[in-house]
Amino acid sequence: MRPDTAALTPAEIGGIARRIDRPVVLVGLMGAGKTTVGRKLAALLNLDFVDADHAIEEAATMSIADIFERYGEPHFRDGERRVIARLIEENHGVIATGGGAFVDPQTRALILDKAIAVWIDCDIPTLVQRTSRRNTRPLLKSGDPAEILERLRREREPFYAQAPIRVTSGQDPLAETALQIIEAIDRWL
Repeated sequence: MRPDTAALTPAEIGGIARRIDRPVVLVGLMGAGKTTVGRKLAALLNLDFVDADHAIEEAATMSIADIFERYGEPHFRDGERRVIARLIEENHGVIATGGGAFVDPQTRALILDKAIAVWIDCDIPTLVQRTSRRNTRPLLKSGDPAEILERLRREREPFYAQAPIRVTSGQDPLAETALQIIEAIDRWL
């Protein structure tokens, strides 16, 4: 753990949490740790956590892979946008989004206007390692995962870069990433 994050006390974290007046929305490529970091971040800030992908599956009563297969990506993105809007409106504390959510112009505008957008950036080898743990990633089923993730990174980076907060997740414990986000939010507020 870095010395400056080690110095954050629970009281300091609580003080930062009290200044947060809207949802914290995590964006970034699949495998960056949005869900795992999001849960840890929410616990540290004493806020609730919701994973947008799980909320989409619940609303659609089918898996994301099935939505992609049956209806295609544009249909999925439309439903994703509506679910994220609802989650923000419900004022959830921390929301993890799917990797492509922030690329959609309407979804991105909504998040930038009504939430605190945090881009969790990550190197490609770490993303490949993390995404290989589950075979439920529709966009990785059509070729070499490293090549696909590299292409997605190139395509999506200009959109992710619009998030006012960026942290890097790597081989460090994901709890460290959560603490880095808290510090970055503190500086941003």
